[in-house]
Amino acid sequence: MFNVQQFRYGADNFAYLIYGSRQTVAIDGGAWQEILSFLKVNRLSLEWVTNTHSHYDHTAGNDNLLKATGAKFHKPSDFADNQEIVIDGKTIRIYRTPGHTNDSICFHAGNFLISGDTLFNATIGNCFSGNLRNFYFSIKRLMTLPDETVIYAGHDYIRDSLAFARHLEPDNESIRSLSTAYSSRATLYTTLSEERKVNPYLRFNEEPIIRLLRENNLPYATEEERWNSLMSIE
Repeated sequence: MFNVQQFRYGADNFAYLIYGSRQTVAIDGGAWQEILSFLKVNRLSLEWVTNTHSHYDHTAGNDNLLKATGAKFHKPSDFADNQEIVIDGKTIRIYRTPGHTNDSICFHAGNFLISGDTLFNATIGNCFSGNLRNFYFSIKRLMTLPDETVIYAGHDYIRDSLAFARHLEPDNESIRSLSTAYSSRATLYTTLSEERKVNPYLRFNEEPIIRLLRENNLPYATEEERWNSLMSIE
């Protein structure tokens, strides 16, 4: 069984440890001091240091973690699609998900997804790569995961994201429900089932979103047209 520990750092960043009974992987380890303390208290060995993408706000803790532990380092672009990392005999699968950046990846462990800046809670990342089509296919891929998949994102943007989702769909009761639910959670996460109900960027085939595009005179005839049109709304 995998465990995930979430650490806040900076204004709104998250770092993560995926760990078993003894071994761990650090992802986006900006909270390096808290991570080292957690490892010591729980007698865990850090095997890997890596990142969901190469933006500095996600990589700033790498050198400190590597110096303190001697762990192995892989930058995101080192991983092949569907490559596996094994800790304590259990498999973490890496998905290449270009869009936010060309080197963006996600980590799928058990029913957890460490999604970086690809999929946020109630929104998605900016398309800094400039390739909307790649981003479209990356999001489509994540949408095939089971409803119970737990989404651990790279930033805490959920309050503003839910406000934007409510702006687009003011009659969506699921947005109000999630606004209430997330405030009582010790760590910030959503399930993919919740995302399908509130995240407009996973709802481009739903009638309320199609109607919104039609009312704004945006193309909506094909799925990819709906995606591109939705990405243009501010």
